[in-house]
Amino acid sequence: MLTRKQKLDFYENGYITVPGVVPKLMVDAARQAINHSIGAVGMDQGDLERFRAQSYCSEIRESPAIVALYGKTPIREIAESLMGAGNVNVPGSAQIALRFPGPLHTDAPEPHGHLDGLGSGKNGMEKGVYRRGFTALAVVYLADVPEPYSGNFTVWPKSHSFFADYFKQEGHESLANGMPRTELPGGPKQIVGKAGDVVLTHHQIVHTAAPNAAADIRYAAIFRLRHVDCEKNGYDAYTDIWREWPGVKEAVAGA
Repeated sequence: MLTRKQKLDFYENGYITVPGVVPKLMVDAARQAINHSIGAVGMDQGDLERFRAQSYCSEIRESPAIVALYGKTPIREIAESLMGAGNVNVPGSAQIALRFPGPLHTDAPEPHGHLDGLGSGKNGMEKGVYRRGFTALAVVYLADVPEPYSGNFTVWPKSHSFFADYFKQEGHESLANGMPRTELPGGPKQIVGKAGDVVLTHHQIVHTAAPNAAADIRYAAIFRLRHVDCEKNGYDAYTDIWREWPGVKEAVAGA
């Protein structure tokens, strides 16, 4: 269970990091499955852009070693402490999110963030199409990410509430034109951590993977968590951003 302070931090910033949630044995099993896929199935260079936008190692996304990272660890309890007991649909798959090292001796560019669910033509959705398909992200680090510019999962704190106000003024229909070009309230935060750490985010947090100038692959599994009313609430949750978060609303009401 999360503390009230953690829930208030989530309310304020739109994300929290919870260290040491997934046991090493399960982290190693997931990473072994990924490495086996890379070595045995391989990757075609022409598919790399699609893999980055959607998922690597698609044949193991529903495998026991991957889905157990959510279903058989405290991540499920953590998610329900935010979204309400029994309110989170158990995900049947995860995105295998890898970030490979860039070329040697090149300067790492600044990361540029996005909101999920905007069609790019390369992520399985056509340009001009958008949808809100989930309530929260749960990002599981499967290897240590000790320094910035190591492919870190990166967030723009407070962008969830910023865009709630933005959509009240401009309408969520503006997303049909792609990621809004507007100045966010603050800069990016590259999240460092250890294997087994989990980052929980609101669906409306701007995020990305930082460039990887390190020597190692950034390994992560990302679960898109859906509140049981996610489909029914639909686009309304772009502006009523706490509708699917009773645990957070309870913590705020008691502040």
